[in-house]
Amino acid sequence: MKSPILSLLLTLTLCLSACGQPAPNPQPDTDPGRLRRDIGEMLLVGFRGTRVDSSHHIVRDIRQYHVGSVILFEYDSPSGTRHRNVASPRQLKSLCTFLQGLTDEPLLISVDQEGGMVARLKARDGFPATRSPQSTAAEGDDAVRSNARLVAQMLRDAGINLNFAPCVDVNVNPACPVIGKMERSFSEKPDRVTQCARIWIDGQRQQGILSCLKHFPGHGSAKGDTHAGLVDVTDSWQSTELIPYRDLIAQGDVDMVMVAHVINRNLDTLPASLSPKVIRGLLRDSLGFQGVVITDDLAMGAIAKQYGLEETLRLAILAGSDLLCLSNNGSAPYDSDLVPKAVEAIERMVADGRLSADDIHTAAERIRKLKKKL
Repeated sequence: MKSPILSLLLTLTLCLSACGQPAPNPQPDTDPGRLRRDIGEMLLVGFRGTRVDSSHHIVRDIRQYHVGSVILFEYDSPSGTRHRNVASPRQLKSLCTFLQGLTDEPLLISVDQEGGMVARLKARDGFPATRSPQSTAAEGDDAVRSNARLVAQMLRDAGINLNFAPCVDVNVNPACPVIGKMERSFSEKPDRVTQCARIWIDGQRQQGILSCLKHFPGHGSAKGDTHAGLVDVTDSWQSTELIPYRDLIAQGDVDMVMVAHVINRNLDTLPASLSPKVIRGLLRDSLGFQGVVITDDLAMGAIAKQYGLEETLRLAILAGSDLLCLSNNGSAPYDSDLVPKAVEAIERMVADGRLSADDIHTAAERIRKLKKKL
């Protein structure tokens, strides 16, 4: 009898042999207003400020460019300073309330709050201390459940409705600088990762918090850090890294999947986040995921050092991503006009046939469907 993973890989092989870059629709969009709204829905953006008012560019971005999602950080990488968006529980709640009031549509307000070393809401700023996924998983299901509940309640109280967690990377390489060494993986055993992730998702769902699995198709075997530059996992990646995704998707437990910037040349020569073979082929066709796909942060070195903004957006959309993460929080200078530049670039590419308006409308509808869960 074939093992589930062997069957999956056979399916993948067939899919990759047939799956190429989709051809864009050469017809320009017939409703520019709808197109701009749907482009805005696809953008998840970062900004500076613990408090903002009507003069801040994020207000313009949400109202004029219809940005549908934002991401909050405690640390501002371009300036090397703290308290970019998060300074205290009271301040954070006020900020989220203000942002949510800028639009009649639900605004996704997101954060990376895995617990332990990956926590934008920190104990030193007055938030409850949280533990790492690895440490809680080692203690048992009750410890995972307790930590998940603590995080979810913290986010709910702040007005955050999307957490980029749980991390379902399998701890293939404990020395991985951004997974294993930071105790972000629940376990080296895929089935244990799946079980802990299911507990975490349930805990967030009970508090009205959407979840996101990451980093597809697996970052746990990597030897490098995609924040700094390209990371090739061709020789280290294992098919077992797909097991948590396969099982959770099959159970209908997945709101969103984040795709990593790693390169696996057995799948494609492009980073996974820009690869139609990985997103449309492996994730959607082989694993059957029909929910929202988000790129990892497009300001990270693996992408920003290789591609310009327009080419990054083009490749990500052609690959099948729904949400494009533009954190404005990488090594490049902060750009208050990042959203207008992105929207106008995508509009140009639709007009000249390099992108399909239908792909943009489809992505926006997936995001709106997800928001109905809130």
